[in-house]
Amino acid sequence: MTFTEQHERRIPQRTIPRLSHYYRALLESREVQLISSETIAELTGYTAAQVRRDLAYFGQFGTPGRGYSVEDLKKVLLQILGIDHQWNVALIGMGNLGLALLRYRGFHEQGFNIIAGFDNDPRKVGQMIEGVKVHQMDELAEYAKRDQIRMAVVTVPASAAQAVVDQLVGVGVKAILNFAPVRLQVPGGVKIHNIDLAIELERLSFLAIHK
Repeated sequence: MTFTEQHERRIPQRTIPRLSHYYRALLESREVQLISSETIAELTGYTAAQVRRDLAYFGQFGTPGRGYSVEDLKKVLLQILGIDHQWNVALIGMGNLGLALLRYRGFHEQGFNIIAGFDNDPRKVGQMIEGVKVHQMDELAEYAKRDQIRMAVVTVPASAAQAVVDQLVGVGVKAILNFAPVRLQVPGGVKIHNIDLAIELERLSFLAIHK
């Protein structure tokens, strides 16, 4: 399914993570052929109306009174989320967080293959970690072109993050997941998603004290 830029712009950004939750709910429903929006809502914590509204952004799925075909909806969500094919991913920064992400098996199961690590620490360059070789940053262009890397995960210190992102953009990376605690500038056509773990903990502490 291909959507125009105009169509994409009218889809609320908060819809996207909900689609991922719906997909995981379908994965838990292997023993049924049909599933209702009410059941998806129960499995995800959203409302049935929210489920139907989110899916309606992308077309009409399911049959009133019967629900959605689990297999058909899984295929649709795979396509919408862009995980109906494999992605080659570069991991920039081989510190503790980078190593933890490298060892996480869930990425590969969802089609995200971290095929190369990059770091400027000479003690790490050349190492094989979880089957992935660590390269120097000045080798990024070579491997990005050879392996068609269009996605990257950045776990470098904040002071180095913008320079790293500029380098990624320069070699054709179009989507970046940034763990550095700083807002980064990217040109149009490049998507960046920032995850600040401190902010996430602050959100959790707010929820803990405002029960």
